[in-house]
Amino acid sequence: MEVYSTFSLLLVVAALFAYANYRFLHLPATIGLMVISLVCSLGMVGLGRLGVPAVVELVELVRTIEFHTVLMQYMLSFLLFAGAVHLDTRSLGEQRLPVLLLATLGTVISTFMVGGSLYLVLPLLGLPLDLVYCLLFGSLISPTDPVAVLGILTKVGLPKALETNIAGESLFNDGVGVVLFATVLSVARLGAGAVVPSQVLLLLLREGVGGLALGAALGYVVYRMLRNVNNYQLEVLLTLALVMGGSVLATRLHTSGPLAMVVAGIIVGSHGRRVMSAETEDYVDKFWELIDGVLNALLFVLMGLEVLVLRISGLYVGAGLVAVLLVLLARLVSVSIPLSMLRARREFSDFNLAVLTWGLRGGISVALALSLPPAMPRDLLVAITYVVVVFSILGQGLTIGPLAARLQRGLRQPL
Repeated sequence: MEVYSTFSLLLVVAALFAYANYRFLHLPATIGLMVISLVCSLGMVGLGRLGVPAVVELVELVRTIEFHTVLMQYMLSFLLFAGAVHLDTRSLGEQRLPVLLLATLGTVISTFMVGGSLYLVLPLLGLPLDLVYCLLFGSLISPTDPVAVLGILTKVGLPKALETNIAGESLFNDGVGVVLFATVLSVARLGAGAVVPSQVLLLLLREGVGGLALGAALGYVVYRMLRNVNNYQLEVLLTLALVMGGSVLATRLHTSGPLAMVVAGIIVGSHGRRVMSAETEDYVDKFWELIDGVLNALLFVLMGLEVLVLRISGLYVGAGLVAVLLVLLARLVSVSIPLSMLRARREFSDFNLAVLTWGLRGGISVALALSLPPAMPRDLLVAITYVVVVFSILGQGLTIGPLAARLQRGLRQPL
């Protein structure tokens, strides 16, 4: 009953905040929810310090919510499958090299750049941190989130290829980021001296390759099942069972559930559509659009409410603001290198580089940070992560639309 009550409360809050944003703020949905949640949370922090009973009870309720479990084991699988099943696979095939390089090489470059630079800068702030923990932060902050940015950029009129790059890279680098995080976390737990390179390789293969293989197998099985039925209720149910059962199975097999759901969603979204009736395709699309919208509303409300229970000092906020600059610089380099490697095959403009560099961070980074064990410097890493994510969603989210529009106008002007 407590789980039901908590979920009901979050859904009611999300609905009220979404209504307030729609009527009064008129911000993009995800950004508006984050703004209202943060403002309300900060107000409740002040009331909580005054000892207001209702606020104290709410804080205790928020403490009981396991953000990492809710997002990583439940919401992320649905969100990634919903994104993948709507992905234009024909355009993805044409952009497979940029997407692959950005999601793999780009994520690795960003992880090491952020981790290395943070390792050098934090001692200057009086917050020295072991290199392995800095790399841990680099791995959790490198994945980008397409949810807010794509909703804004579609109004600008992005080139189709760039839109596919953003969506495809974000879907895959979420999975790659989780695999890197799990690997570095294992090294941190065991100690760098106790880790054998073969163990790291085995973990990467099990998480990464295992997740890709599981997703391909599940996606193909459901595709074959869809071929044999013509009933939209049953076909929607099959896709729902794929996500719920597949994520549980991935956890049991210790493979990457996010990667599995991305691959399964692409297979169902491409091959499955060929055997669906027009009615079924419409219902499947609307069902997963609804799931995506509801879960994203809950996600951003949860992120805003987390302020109630986070321990953030002024020094930690300063470290977070420094990390914002380091993350943006690392993103610029991690996008520039893959694109420069592909310039012999195709041309990428400064517009592509600017929009891809301004990629947003989201809930997956916060969830990974909150999953860190107390024995590690958890409070510092969570605080820095939260500052970077909030800046990304509010600062970058509110400016990426005007930035893209201005760059678009510049490209259309005659030389």
